[in-house]
Amino acid sequence: MLTKGKVLRALKQVEEPDLRQNIVDLNIVKSIKIKRKNIDLDLSLITQGYSSKKANFEEKIKEVLSSIGAKSISLRFNTMTKKEQADLAEKLKGSKIASNTQGPSLMNRNSQTTFIAVSSGKGGVGKSTVTVNLAVALANQGWRVGLIDADIYGYSVPQMMGITEKPLMIDSLTLPVEKYGVKVISMGFFNQPEEPVMWRGPMLGKTLRYFFEGVYWPKLDYMLIDLPPGTGDIALDIHTMLPRSKDIIVSTPQTTASHIAERAGSMAIRNKRELIGVVENMSYLLLATGEKEYIFGKNGATELANSLDTELLVQVPIGAPNHQSFDSNDAYAVYHSESVHGEIFGELADKVILKTSYSKAVQEVQ
Repeated sequence: MLTKGKVLRALKQVEEPDLRQNIVDLNIVKSIKIKRKNIDLDLSLITQGYSSKKANFEEKIKEVLSSIGAKSISLRFNTMTKKEQADLAEKLKGSKIASNTQGPSLMNRNSQTTFIAVSSGKGGVGKSTVTVNLAVALANQGWRVGLIDADIYGYSVPQMMGITEKPLMIDSLTLPVEKYGVKVISMGFFNQPEEPVMWRGPMLGKTLRYFFEGVYWPKLDYMLIDLPPGTGDIALDIHTMLPRSKDIIVSTPQTTASHIAERAGSMAIRNKRELIGVVENMSYLLLATGEKEYIFGKNGATELANSLDTELLVQVPIGAPNHQSFDSNDAYAVYHSESVHGEIFGELADKVILKTSYSKAVQEVQ
């Protein structure tokens, strides 16, 4: 016999497509009517624009209700009122639903998320490319990954990943956009592409803090932060806000670039942050013969890693993704996992996992 209790227990298996929380706890199920084996449901969606997500959502609801014996299922969808959205936003901000542990903030001291700041001494060395592909490689291995594009002036992550969708807003709460299994937030979602961001330090700090505290982040294993080049305001803010964050330094083989990148590494060391290692980008050109041509010289990043007493993690060759080999969706900086570059970024992800897992084990013992 079908009962409301049995229906609600079944519906707890259904996740809201964007929030990834069950629709019963989110109060999306508004009414249930049962007549023999026929079920009528009224549900309130956060927004109307679900498209393909809504189709999968409906299919999952019908699947779980059929599994408990329903023969006929009728679904009626409405959109949440502003009051319902505001109530949901407050619930997400202040309850266990929204948190990695017991509090609403991603920066909760008990959070199990590993924060990794990717930095460089100067621009143009491929720091964002490394961040994006490391994030995708981690997600491909099944980890829950977030990415904050903290380069407020020079944001590039949405374009690199081919993201054209805007974040969903629930009252004053922002939901990150997901692509390739990575949840992303960037200034690029809120600013017109042709308009420069002309802000002073205080506004940068407020925006950065909003990316952490005003955005709904579900449980994450890794949060990657693409820092602007150099050691300016945002890098200082990250060091203050996330003292337990770990760092990856990106450089090129050129001696000048590695000397400048050393400043970013020294900043991390002075703030007692763990250096995961150095990534050397644009290391060489891989010729058709299989030989390597070192256009920008050799050993710059190796010397950098040695001077910082850390590891040279990987050397990434010069190149660009072959978009004919997979559905790129205009993600001009994302490499297919089976390409030469994709395999190198997979190796980088493996090393990051091993190093961060070891660090967590040491912290637990202490």
